[in-house]
Amino acid sequence: MRLIFIRHGDPNYEIDGLTDKGKVEAQLLAKQIKNFGIDEAFVSPLGRARATADYSLKELNMTATTCDWLREFPAEFDANIADDETKRAYKTELIKDESTGLYHKRILWDMLPSYYGDHPELFDVIGWRDSDLVKASDMLPKYDNVIQNFDALLSGHGYKRDGLIYKTDNGNDKTLAFFCHFGITGVLLSHLWNVSPFIPLQFLATAPTSVTEVVTEEREKGIVTFRTLRVGDTTHLSMGGEKASFSARFCEKYENMDERH
Repeated sequence: MRLIFIRHGDPNYEIDGLTDKGKVEAQLLAKQIKNFGIDEAFVSPLGRARATADYSLKELNMTATTCDWLREFPAEFDANIADDETKRAYKTELIKDESTGLYHKRILWDMLPSYYGDHPELFDVIGWRDSDLVKASDMLPKYDNVIQNFDALLSGHGYKRDGLIYKTDNGNDKTLAFFCHFGITGVLLSHLWNVSPFIPLQFLATAPTSVTEVVTEEREKGIVTFRTLRVGDTTHLSMGGEKASFSARFCEKYENMDERH
């Protein structure tokens, strides 16, 4: 079986939709989508993912199943319950509400390298779950909910999780497409790779409308692993003469003040 994870086009987060560039990216993706051999499609409920999928689904004459667990990974860090050392993970971005005196919550995985450089437990396949940063967040129930739903979907297609591998009585050659987001894709890859989710979340960046492809391998009858063939492929943009957008990345050099810091 083949899994295709497609990030949404260049986002306009204010309206949860696409920028003009994002619409061009989605159109270029749709021109190539028939080459992927997609049998079933699943989509995040968020507007930017649905708007991206619409172009491709029209080309495929296909509808997609909306899955709430495919929304952008929603785990948030709560500085109000964190100690000073853990607050350091977001020291440049913590904002207090003047009326309440409480910190605003923030996206968990946008932490600073100076923090995770001192906390290798975040990259341990088990230790991340007991880290102070995760304890000061709602990550565990949200991570586990995503993984349970993902494994239920795979089980419904004949692949049942068993420890670090999957087992099957009847494998298949279907291709499933997921129109979703960078963060949720990182979480799902971490599960398939059997690594801490902070590894893909901190060390990968996939451009808008990029394609990540994972396939099953059944070297022993009934015993299955997933292998990643490509991550963040933007060939469809290159073919259309469109430069990949910067979204999901931070500044290449600190002095590049026109790029996100």
